[in-house]
Amino acid sequence: MPDLVVGVDGGNSKTDLVLADTEGRLLSWVRGAGTRPHAEGMETTTERLARLGRHALAQAGLPDTTPVSAGAYFLANVDRRAQERLALRQLTLLGVAEQTLVRNDTLAVLQAGAPDGWGVAVVSGAGINAAAVHPGGRSARFLSLGDITGDWGGGLAVARAGLGAAVRAGDGRGPATRLRHELPGHFGLGSVESIALAVSSGEIPVTALHGLAPLVFATAAGGDAVARGIVERLGDEIVSMVTALLRRLRLLRTPTPVVLGGGTLQNDQVLLRDHISARLATEAPLALPRVLDVPPVAGALRQALLTAGAPDAVQRGLRKAIADRKPPASLAE
Repeated sequence: MPDLVVGVDGGNSKTDLVLADTEGRLLSWVRGAGTRPHAEGMETTTERLARLGRHALAQAGLPDTTPVSAGAYFLANVDRRAQERLALRQLTLLGVAEQTLVRNDTLAVLQAGAPDGWGVAVVSGAGINAAAVHPGGRSARFLSLGDITGDWGGGLAVARAGLGAAVRAGDGRGPATRLRHELPGHFGLGSVESIALAVSSGEIPVTALHGLAPLVFATAAGGDAVARGIVERLGDEIVSMVTALLRRLRLLRTPTPVVLGGGTLQNDQVLLRDHISARLATEAPLALPRVLDVPPVAGALRQALLTAGAPDAVQRGLRKAIADRKPPASLAE
């Protein structure tokens, strides 16, 4: 009888969990809330992950007590070794799998997009992070605590920068931009100042600003110089992260896969991709950038299959099955 495996990609805004077996069948794919242990606590985060796993078993027509051989959990906001150990301890106590592995979500992108499991991975979704693995096994990452550790990027940062630039254009501090006209309609309001006031009063959650990011990208693609500058700033941040990791692992002189994943990188943002490629060609010419062509949860599932000893053909087949399948809607909490 084939073993069951679970691959989990927990991002800032959503978590994907895939249940499969070692014969290559994709049994279920469920989506829930993001992983935010820094805000909600690790116990709450891991209990939610365990519930998501039970939903996946139920969707596959299996009892929630059905044993899972291997689970690979790649989680956003689990950025330090101590956090990984704590998450592993909590998930083990919850009995999610007989063998459980916990890593940061950037490494799911690397597993999904780098053929040999080493290189640099960048995740730019709601937030941003990057990590690298040397072919010899050494790794490098960032502290990733937000503004206090110099982090900027991802969809939420792009949205906030767009809103700020639009306000500045109206009060005389900044150049004119079409963002003043493009952004208010997303919230059904009459002006960008109204959005800012609604966020300040709590009527609009700060996290909801993420929905403005596609409008900033679209405005940039339409030729707006201010919006373009924001998109290029994101590209510059990504290149800075990549080159820093290559330098730290002494890979600048080695042809190295650079896998770009997350919503702002996988959603056909041509301007952003072209800017990254041009900058890398100058600063790290041996870097081999590629945009991930499958949801990052495929990388988590690959690791779970490796842990369970599944053959390469099964791994490749399930990767294709995930690529060909439409992601599910989020489950109600």
